[in-house]
Amino acid sequence: QAGLAQTVSWIGGSQLIRACAERTGLPVLNIGRVLAPELFELNRQGAWNGHIPVTAVNSAILVLAALLTGVDQVVFSNERSASYGSQIPGTGEVNHQWSKGWAFEQAFGEYVQRHVAADLRYYSLLRPLSELAVARQFAKTDHYDAHFSSCNRNFHIMGERPVHRWCGVCPKCHFVFLALAPFMPKTRLVNIFGRNLLDDATQAGGYDALLEFQDHKPFECVGEGRESRAAMAVLASRAEWKEDALVKRFIRDIQPQLDPNDLQVEPLMAIDGEHRIPPALWERVRANFAA
Repeated sequence: QAGLAQTVSWIGGSQLIRACAERTGLPVLNIGRVLAPELFELNRQGAWNGHIPVTAVNSAILVLAALLTGVDQVVFSNERSASYGSQIPGTGEVNHQWSKGWAFEQAFGEYVQRHVAADLRYYSLLRPLSELAVARQFAKTDHYDAHFSSCNRNFHIMGERPVHRWCGVCPKCHFVFLALAPFMPKTRLVNIFGRNLLDDATQAGGYDALLEFQDHKPFECVGEGRESRAAMAVLASRAEWKEDALVKRFIRDIQPQLDPNDLQVEPLMAIDGEHRIPPALWERVRANFAA
């Protein structure tokens, strides 16, 4: 529909990403990245492992790949919710995924055009959408149900990885389950994850953080607190969900403290005008995003 030749590109050796990339039916480009062994030696000596701006690193790598292969666009899938951080009491906003946000996209894209290649466009095609809007679009097809994962434990360089595609206990699993729940049948969602995360009372703390209830939004790539609250409010109104442990708890303990006007999903589905998508392309794809 975009009318452009596309190559699905990713960095690193994840077989999960490869499986999803190949299911698109588009040409693929997998770029290897090797970490310097000295980094691991520093870890052995006691150095801390911190969070690096991996999207910034990958952006630079893909700009280089674009120059080497002669293409004129590097397109990411970062939604507008990535621009909002965690509100830390006494500190303020901290956005651990800043390089996925709008400010970085603007600065990096402009730098590339000014100093690297004037005709090379860098942007995110999903920037106008919230996480919930992305979830609504994704739920329209089951083509990737048995293959995709957003569970970050699958992508750790060090430490154990889950046996299944979804560990079911991390913030990413919590949020993706909640974000998809309003937009697909319950049986389909439970089949994807292997269990119903919202009917497990031991997960209350994780969902409280997503809702920004007595905690701040996790340092993970999850949606805004208002998105999680709106999604939970939708489930609270549906018979198939309202008796599940965490939805019932939301109805009893949390929802009465919230303004009903702040729990509406539709305002979160609005298409935002803040993006760097080329105008001609945006005209071709906008209607699909709004549907």
